[in-house]
Amino acid sequence: MIVTAVIAEYNPFHNGHAWQLMKARELTGADYLIVLMSGDFVQRGTPALLDKHVRAKMAILGGADLVLELPCMFSTGSAQYFSRGAVSLLDALSCVGFLCFGSECGEISPFLILSDILCKEPSDYQEVLQQLLRRGYSFPSARNKALVEYCTKNPKHLQGMTPGELNDFLQWPNNILGLEYCQALLACHSAIQPVTISRQGSSYHEEQLPGDEQIFPSATAIRTAIRSGSDPELLHAGIPKKSYPLLANALEANALLFEDDFNLLLAAKLLTETPKSLSSYFDITEDLANRIYRHKNEFTGIRQFTALLKTRELTYSRISRGLLHILLNLREVQPPSYERVLGFQKTAGPLLSSITKNSTLPLITKPALAQENLSEAAFSAFAQDIYAANLYETVRSQKNGTPFLHEYQKPLVLL
Repeated sequence: MIVTAVIAEYNPFHNGHAWQLMKARELTGADYLIVLMSGDFVQRGTPALLDKHVRAKMAILGGADLVLELPCMFSTGSAQYFSRGAVSLLDALSCVGFLCFGSECGEISPFLILSDILCKEPSDYQEVLQQLLRRGYSFPSARNKALVEYCTKNPKHLQGMTPGELNDFLQWPNNILGLEYCQALLACHSAIQPVTISRQGSSYHEEQLPGDEQIFPSATAIRTAIRSGSDPELLHAGIPKKSYPLLANALEANALLFEDDFNLLLAAKLLTETPKSLSSYFDITEDLANRIYRHKNEFTGIRQFTALLKTRELTYSRISRGLLHILLNLREVQPPSYERVLGFQKTAGPLLSSITKNSTLPLITKPALAQENLSEAAFSAFAQDIYAANLYETVRSQKNGTPFLHEYQKPLVLL
């Protein structure tokens, strides 16, 4: 049985995602495709546009056989935490043969070479990295500059690229995340083989919907169009036909969430915090904690406050994630301790049987029974996800005036 995995947010699921799943199955000869998907909050430090159950259904309609949830402690972390948590979960399934990811590069060899350097951290590379950090560069910028300098001095690692081309390679978000996946595979000595597919259509950060129906839109463009109140029909061409009604229904029901829907919750939370307590949250340094505390009375909204706090050393995404961790009461990252199923195809029975038999972590299909099957530490981590899901559901139900549905009451997606 050949099993291929994809790590995703699907925020929301669009034609480019469906194409990637199709190509992943084709390139690896997969019998089954597993998607490990972020829950109700995503890596840029925001709520997902649609709740995870709707997005899981969109993914299954779009070609996935099984959708598992990436816990919020990983899904809302930096690229390193995101990738290492996700890869550890996939490796624990003991059935995944390939990890397929999209990239601007489309060739796997640079990822393998560069990830090996980043894992080994040669002294020449480490020295330049520390110098740049002391000069005030953010870690992502310092790492990229140090890697380019190291490879320039050791040209065998350039693999035919010029230093300028390597620098360009390191600027693209999907390439950066792909490097993190490959590092994570090396770090946990996984037998899973990485496979990359060249990203098609609009770039990751493109905020405009393409005028050509043949060009895949970016998820950023779709969210921007929805936020600005664009005609929903403009979205239709970019979303798979089977999945589009789910997005259309959520639009009509006013059930889509953005970060500023959580403004009052975060404002109230900040009223109770001190610099010391702020420092206890995951991803909040002492400097950031002091900065948040000094400016908290200037808070008018999450997006406004994040932009206000931004500095050369502190990126917008870093601050956004930190504020989300305060909101979700996330204070530490624990090792993966369970696998949670969000949905699956009825034909995926053999895959589920294999996971149940061979996974090194317990498989959760009924959240209400999780406490019976998990250790105390694992259930504590699981409870964080339940809290995050219920917080999301609280805001959604208040926004569109529909009844609150506890996470334990939500059924698996089964198609």
